[in-house]
Amino acid sequence: MKVFYFLFIAVCSTVDVYPQSKAIFIRRDSLLKAETTSFHPKNSNPFALVAGGSKGIGYAIAEALALRQYNLILVARHHTPLLEAKEKLENKYNIQVEIMSYDLSKRTSAAEISKWCIKNDIPLKMLCNVAGLGGTNDYLKVPLDTLYYMVNLNIESCMSLSLQLLPLLEKNAPSFILNVSSMAGFAPIPSKNMYSATKSAVTFFSYNLRHQLKKRNISVSCLHPGPVFTKPSIKADTKRRLGFIGMQMAVPPSRVGETAVRETLNGKMIIVPGTLAKITSGFTRIMPRGMLASIYGSLGEE
Repeated sequence: MKVFYFLFIAVCSTVDVYPQSKAIFIRRDSLLKAETTSFHPKNSNPFALVAGGSKGIGYAIAEALALRQYNLILVARHHTPLLEAKEKLENKYNIQVEIMSYDLSKRTSAAEISKWCIKNDIPLKMLCNVAGLGGTNDYLKVPLDTLYYMVNLNIESCMSLSLQLLPLLEKNAPSFILNVSSMAGFAPIPSKNMYSATKSAVTFFSYNLRHQLKKRNISVSCLHPGPVFTKPSIKADTKRRLGFIGMQMAVPPSRVGETAVRETLNGKMIIVPGTLAKITSGFTRIMPRGMLASIYGSLGEE
């Protein structure tokens, strides 16, 4: 019974995939124009668009796609990481990589990205909605502007890109949509109220969209990673809060990316990388939500 208790603690306290540990006001007027202004196909390979593909899990997904000879469109806020990712992927895999600098929390971003893709008739076979915001601070601890930013980035960008790129995905069917949720999307987490809420929204959106797009030959999958050490602070926080169990649940970014792409291409709906994470998520998904929320209360985490 003690083992199950620690497993519940582990999933409930899952370290964020997208860390933003400081409670800061996010600038919402920082839309960056697309770096890509024209398109010239260099080969006949299919394309995948990875929103949030410049680093972390997004980059790992991009690399797994590059390994399969997908050309890539990488979207992220900052130009320098995008340029570095482009150079590494093109040099290593001999593919074509286009980069676009956008703040995906802005409603206009998805429209401009989609407009460019449709205008250039990109042979899009996969859309990967990876961009998101998490962190050690959440509801009651951060400014309202940051909470709006989290909702817009975690939910709205995923919804908008999926809808506006449907014409290309349908044209190039069979095709795929991969949405990135989290283990936190399986349970209510008081200390991560908005994060778990937005990620559960991504999960249910993915279930519904999979049903809606089945007849269009578009497969929808949803990735639920546990702890992923994309930076030293995440590893330290996992070790401090979860100890041995948390460290055993952790999966390297490269393995997460490979698992996500492989199982998406195989048509799997729920993707949970790592054996221990799979077991933990299984228990969490059958437990009453009120009971899970109470476990957090007993931990004294608000």
